Amino acid sequence: MTTPPLSHELEVATRLAQEAGDLLLAHLRAGLTVEHKTSADDPVTAADREASTLIMTALEAAFPEDGLLSEEEADNDRRLARPRVWIIDPIDGTKEYAGGHSDYCVSIGLAIEGEAVLGVVYAPATDELFTGVVGHGVTYRGRRGARPTGDARRVAVSDTEYSLELHSHDLPGMLPSGSIALKLALISAGFADATFTMSPRSEWDIAAGDALLRAAGGELRRRDGQAIRYNRPSPHVEQGIIGGFPDALAWLEGELRARALPTAHLRLRPDAPAWTTMTDSDQAALSGHPGIYVRHADGRVLALLVVDPTTRTVERAEGDVFHLERLTRDVTRTLGALTHAER
Repeated sequence: MTTPPLSHELEVATRLAQEAGDLLLAHLRAGLTVEHKTSADDPVTAADREASTLIMTALEAAFPEDGLLSEEEADNDRRLARPRVWIIDPIDGTKEYAGGHSDYCVSIGLAIEGEAVLGVVYAPATDELFTGVVGHGVTYRGRRGARPTGDARRVAVSDTEYSLELHSHDLPGMLPSGSIALKLALISAGFADATFTMSPRSEWDIAAGDALLRAAGGELRRRDGQAIRYNRPSPHVEQGIIGGFPDALAWLEGELRARALPTAHLRLRPDAPAWTTMTDSDQAALSGHPGIYVRHADGRVLALLVVDPTTRTVERAEGDVFHLERLTRDVTRTLGALTHAER
């Protein structure tokens, strides 16, 4: 898809990201009250909500024909009929923000016909601004981003995933941090080479960063190799993601295969590659069930959850205790996000 310059859209999104960033810093100075959506790992503050309102209100006024999707707003299906949809995370890295760390950002992305094409990521604590449009490059603090150089690979990984399990693996070049949007932005500007996750992400986590990475000549995809599409009825990528510049991405995929590092696949269906990791008997018994969740690696299931989508009661829970706990966490966060979006 040939992307127009989108100069006006980029100007508006950049201004709003910086205004939201100023709001976040003002909340920090005044003091925060932290709530939690699904667990201690899933916090939310008044700053999240106010920044979301600021951005959504201004985008709706500037682009009334576009759809809108924000982590902190009730979702509706009106956006599904719109070819252009703004996808917003007012604070990606709320845990870090609430904890007094600098690793958080405002993330504003624009998807057209399901593809992320424009991204603005602003890190208020460090005053780092990343902007880009696919086909027109990336700027970092107003200057053109640069491709990474050198042979040593730098892999930006989740600090949570690192503390829970990645620290026990010998994957070279790991750099743990919080915000996935900021990881993707840093890769687009040449400060890292690649990233991956084992747990799924939502569209608002990655849309802006995906656009920045693509604008810089990189790629972001699902761990099974399939493309990520935006503005879907359920705005949650069903599995972990992997991204970077082509040579680093190929290297990283080989390293992950060699170490059999797992990923989750949520709401598994027979047309997904991960379906073949289940036994023949489970495939026959569960075909058509809408609530199948697995954590898998090296062609085999490590943990399995089967959940009734209406009552959200667990019908089956099997597998290694560690991997079952990790899968349960992923499922809880996703079902919690769905509940929040329905309010």
